[in-house]
Amino acid sequence: MKEGAILMEEKRYLKWYNKVGYGSGDIAGNVVYAFLTSFVMIYLTDTIGLSSGIVGTLIAVSKLFDGFTDIFFGSMIDKTHSRLGKARPWMIYGYIGCAITLAACFAVPVSFGKTAQYAWFFIAYTLLNGVFYTANNIAYSALTSLVTKNSKERVQMGSYRFIFAFSTSLLIQSVTVGFVGFCGGGAAAWRTVAIIYAAIGLIVNTISGLSVKELSDNELNDGETEENEEKYGLVQAFKLLAKNKFYLMICGTYILQQLYSAMIGAGIYYMTWVLKNKNLFGQFAWAVNIPLIIALIFTPTLVGKWKGMYKLNLRGYIIAVIGRALVVVAGYMGSIPLMMAFTALAALGQGPWQGDMNAVIASCSEYTFLTQGKRVDGTMYSCTSLGVKIGGGIGTAVVGWLLELSGYVGTNAVQTQSALDMMQFMYLWLPLIFDVLIMFILSRMNVEETNEKIRKARL
Repeated sequence: MKEGAILMEEKRYLKWYNKVGYGSGDIAGNVVYAFLTSFVMIYLTDTIGLSSGIVGTLIAVSKLFDGFTDIFFGSMIDKTHSRLGKARPWMIYGYIGCAITLAACFAVPVSFGKTAQYAWFFIAYTLLNGVFYTANNIAYSALTSLVTKNSKERVQMGSYRFIFAFSTSLLIQSVTVGFVGFCGGGAAAWRTVAIIYAAIGLIVNTISGLSVKELSDNELNDGETEENEEKYGLVQAFKLLAKNKFYLMICGTYILQQLYSAMIGAGIYYMTWVLKNKNLFGQFAWAVNIPLIIALIFTPTLVGKWKGMYKLNLRGYIIAVIGRALVVVAGYMGSIPLMMAFTALAALGQGPWQGDMNAVIASCSEYTFLTQGKRVDGTMYSCTSLGVKIGGGIGTAVVGWLLELSGYVGTNAVQTQSALDMMQFMYLWLPLIFDVLIMFILSRMNVEETNEKIRKARL
């Protein structure tokens, strides 16, 4: 009865508008992430005239710095005590820097020499990803555990968040090419679009941050003391994570997912030069994001039906692999409608993992507790976000390197056959390869059953 009473009390933490308000924060996040990952490379190569290989290298170097800032900001959020709480100050004020540096990434001065242009981009990109976006995004994610103690409400917050995230990605990928053209094309148009997106993100992020209220430390620690959290430092926490095989699988999967997304983002090159219609990129974005949103809606029901996440995620990625294999076939057939249909099938299979990945991370954290007797929830989520950004950065860098290797020159009116072949390889074959690798990892990630066996062995 006591547990039931607690659950009833926890349901009162959030109103529907708190959950929607929180979820809308990923509109701001994806104004940055979707816009940057999908379009910064083609802007730099085709409009500014920079080398794709050098840009890719700069992005990869930037990610080395990014790794340290994840740990730093995660620690700073834990130590913050303010009128707004622990996370909300970093979320709200951090986005001011996001807005400025996002605009700067798409405002490389055309009058500068090449070296100065590379330096401008590197500084703006590093500040955006390694400082401001890191502070904002980790704080935003941390709010899930700081505004409610109810697990159902946390799942609902995550669902709203991902729906807004996929919807924003769809919108950005669908309208940006046309929007830039509407603004006149060229470097000035990209700068204008970036400023508009940054302003929208700043407004929405502020509203999102103010739509929820963090619980007091006293209420958050009900029944627990902070003494347990001080028994080990950051280094020991990493050692605990390194002993968790499921955590390593999670990180690997996240990195592969971001590599996959980078290749799908490179589809702008494939549509522009191979299919001869850059506007198709927006249409393919619909084929990706709508099935993901549909799958996200039904994921909680399917998890319950199949009594866990393992079977659902594995079966989903089997479908994803089949879908991407058929995209390859359709691509060589030259059938755009079939490519879109099979792209949608693959996205539908990927959807369940997108919907329940946070719950899988929680199970991985439980595995560390069951095997090591320590809880490292915060560190686990912070390190996983690191995996996402490293994967995304490496993915964008790989796109640049492969284009450079193929002889691609963005300012040329016609591309060489080797460049066209590379675009086809990146868009058709690499996503399939990454999906196969993810499917293999998910086939080994039965953390729920492992945890249950450990519990039963202790009885």
